[in-house]
Amino acid sequence: MKNFSRLSLIAGLVTIGLAMPGVVLAQADACGEERDVSPNMLDEVTWKKMNEAYEMVGEENYDGAMDALLYLRGRARSDYTKATIAQGIAQVHWAQANYDASLEEFELAVELDALPNQAHYSLMYQIAQLYYANQRYDEALDRLELWFCKVPVEQHKASAYALQASIHAQKDDWESALVSINKAISMDEEPQENWYGLKLAGHFKLEQWEQGAETLEIMITHWPDKKTYWTQLSNTYYKIENEEKALSVMALAYRKGLLDKSQDLLYLANLYAMQDVPYKAAEVLQAGLESGVVTAEERYWTSVGDNWYSAEEYEEALQAFEKAGEISDVGKIDLRRGYILIDQERWAEAAEALRAALEKGGVSERQTGEAYLMLGMSEFNQENYDAATAAWKQAGRYETARNQSRQWITHMAEERERQANL
Repeated sequence: MKNFSRLSLIAGLVTIGLAMPGVVLAQADACGEERDVSPNMLDEVTWKKMNEAYEMVGEENYDGAMDALLYLRGRARSDYTKATIAQGIAQVHWAQANYDASLEEFELAVELDALPNQAHYSLMYQIAQLYYANQRYDEALDRLELWFCKVPVEQHKASAYALQASIHAQKDDWESALVSINKAISMDEEPQENWYGLKLAGHFKLEQWEQGAETLEIMITHWPDKKTYWTQLSNTYYKIENEEKALSVMALAYRKGLLDKSQDLLYLANLYAMQDVPYKAAEVLQAGLESGVVTAEERYWTSVGDNWYSAEEYEEALQAFEKAGEISDVGKIDLRRGYILIDQERWAEAAEALRAALEKGGVSERQTGEAYLMLGMSEFNQENYDAATAAWKQAGRYETARNQSRQWITHMAEERERQANL
């Protein structure tokens, strides 16, 4: 391990410079019992050899360091010296990623019960961390609880409660995990993102959606550029049927430029539509399609058209339906475009859309008959009487359109006769 912290020896007390990611050990001390440890110092030979060993560890000469420490172990007489050497051996094992061997040595150092309180309890905490890292969660929790018991309350630290919360989470005890992580958060002036992440996971596991939303509100305040928190918050509000807040959260994330995935824009557009804001629904989805974030599919352009139509923006709706029709291999979208164009008395464009629908097909017999009726109407209003007659005759082949086709043909004949007599 590069940059390994050297063990400094001050006033005969060993202070460990390497912080372990996880350990817990079987400790003989009972909670509430006071330790009675006499002050001790290392002899000069041991002191020098320990420093040499740690210099070798810093140079990644692990074999040399281990040889030096094992030599010291062979000549050690006091429990204090043995415990100090055990710490050193544990650190060498740790630097070589021999975590089980490292744990055994740390355990030995604590079981000898000879180190000063600060070093003794620090080792207990490290052992709890190591047990946690080795997925020995029951032992980790036991050792950590003993550490809480033995160390004065004023020396308890937020990270210890966070570790406790993580252990409870691994044991699927989410209620206890929340108690611990809330304590950790309350003790730390600087918000820790992973702590809030654990807290959020606990609320979600326990289906505490309201508390989950409150946690996410805090998280987006501290980490406003994390899109995940915005989408999670919106989804949580949606889950508790607060669609208005679900929309406001996503809309703000959109304005901040955080929504860069197709599913984000589709969700936001859907929220706008559900809240009866079709103009914004169409605007968001169309922007996504035009930018390429949303794949240009018939269903999406159709949705854009539907929303523009609901917003009474008919020209935009027609353009969207035209794009949907270009993608579709059936005539349903072109048929809808034809309806709108007829309502606007744009006869030539209506005829073009209706012909496209009929050429593609894929619509029901009733819709086919209606398409021929409207095509005839479009041609008639352009005074293309032969084309109108041909369309209505085609409509007459369909039972649902037969009577109307006859009426239109009769009406056209009367109209032509009237014009001839003018």
